[in-house]
Amino acid sequence: MDITNAAEQGPKRYAGILVHPTSFPSPYGIGDLGQGAYDFIDFLQRSGMTAWQVLPLGHTGFGDSPYQPFSSFAGQPYIISPDHLKKLKLLYDSDFQNMPVWNPENIDYGDAISFKTTLLLQAYDRFMDPEIKDGFSGDPELMKKYEDFCATSSWLDDYALFMAGKDYHEGAPWYLWDDDLKNPTKTQRKTWEEKLSREIGYYKFIQFLFYYEWMEVKKYANDRGISIIGDIPIFVAWDSVDVWVNKKLFCLDSEGYPTVVAGVPPDYFSATGQLWGNPLYNWKEHTKTRYEWWFNRIRHQLTLTDFLRIDHFRGFDKYWAVPYGEETAINGKWIEAPGENFFTMLEATLGYHMPIIAEDLGEIDRSVIELRDRFGFPGMKILQFAFENPNENHFLPHNHIRNCVCYTGTHDNDTTLGWYKNTYEASRDKLRRYYSTDASDICWVMIRACFGSVANMAIVPMQDVLELDSWARFNRPGIAGGNWSWRFKKEDLTEHLAHRLFETAKMFGR
Repeated sequence: MDITNAAEQGPKRYAGILVHPTSFPSPYGIGDLGQGAYDFIDFLQRSGMTAWQVLPLGHTGFGDSPYQPFSSFAGQPYIISPDHLKKLKLLYDSDFQNMPVWNPENIDYGDAISFKTTLLLQAYDRFMDPEIKDGFSGDPELMKKYEDFCATSSWLDDYALFMAGKDYHEGAPWYLWDDDLKNPTKTQRKTWEEKLSREIGYYKFIQFLFYYEWMEVKKYANDRGISIIGDIPIFVAWDSVDVWVNKKLFCLDSEGYPTVVAGVPPDYFSATGQLWGNPLYNWKEHTKTRYEWWFNRIRHQLTLTDFLRIDHFRGFDKYWAVPYGEETAINGKWIEAPGENFFTMLEATLGYHMPIIAEDLGEIDRSVIELRDRFGFPGMKILQFAFENPNENHFLPHNHIRNCVCYTGTHDNDTTLGWYKNTYEASRDKLRRYYSTDASDICWVMIRACFGSVANMAIVPMQDVLELDSWARFNRPGIAGGNWSWRFKKEDLTEHLAHRLFETAKMFGR
């Protein structure tokens, strides 16, 4: 969607902040959709911001990456607010007596997941079993909303059985399950559904809670003039319900193992490329179904957010296919994907211009640019990249166009302060001369440059707003551990900071 023509969705020149809900302040070990989310939205409003960008909102698995969820449709249960469950009388103060002491600036995923799961199970027991609700008399309206959610969420039965099946098999991936659940007949599936009925009910319940809370947060943001930019990974996890129930749509062998997997060749982030390991799409099968699974996925995500960033957009033009079993991504090859046909049919199916942002970073050739521009999708301009390259380049602000999104950096980059300290002196020198600055206030030099770009969207990571060093970096591509864990504190959202953002955005017509 060309955001120069998006006046009906809000102001033409958006200014916003990139931060994932897991980073919000919360007393429960991980950011959630409770008061911290509402305080952040209030801060955005006071700051004159009109956009909030999040990472994928899915139920994360091993490694805690938002880009490797168990489902393309299910939400992240670990950001359900315990305080909300207290208001519903599904949790009580006594349930928190053994709560660990948390680091307010970092997530310990192991302890946080264990603690939150215990709370969610307790809430589920009270919701489903009136006799143990400790005085909770039941809420017929809430139960009706739950039943309606279950009846209208076509993806929910598959997800709930998949997650219950994982629990039954002690977390093992689906391709190592008993064969009657790995590849169940209708009769076998019904048997498993009866066997795991309580566990299935639990997973439906937590999805209901997530959607109940998220849609309230979204409404609160939209009512204050703030659009939410979502994020959708182009590929899905091998150990996901998407692959388990749609095996024909992926390049798998008869045992469920991938024949080829996703990645990217050597680039800015890694000398050996990035081996993501996701199974690749069998595009011939997707074409036969007129991309039904994909279109359902995108429609669903656009109920959760107002814009949708497609991660690794170039995979719709060509994708890097690496033989399964390779240790790096070096020995792959480019294969054509049906991008133009896909987006033509998607636009016809949706019936409107698509509010999509194309993540067009990395190894990009002319055909990717043509695909992006054919459908008017804004691409991404990263200011750090403008100065990493000593030559003239399209990331430099004087080369920006209106229909793009400008960032100081993304979740995959170092923070601006960390980047400036650690980059080459030639890059620092180029930046200082370009902006005629001594760089003593480097984060705000870059924020001003971002907001001052002609780009119709300007997004700044929260870490840059807070002027944080490399310790606050959210992700290091190619490194498995220690990512996705940064959090900010409630006291970071000062009136001085809100005023500075407001004045900067206002200066540049945002």
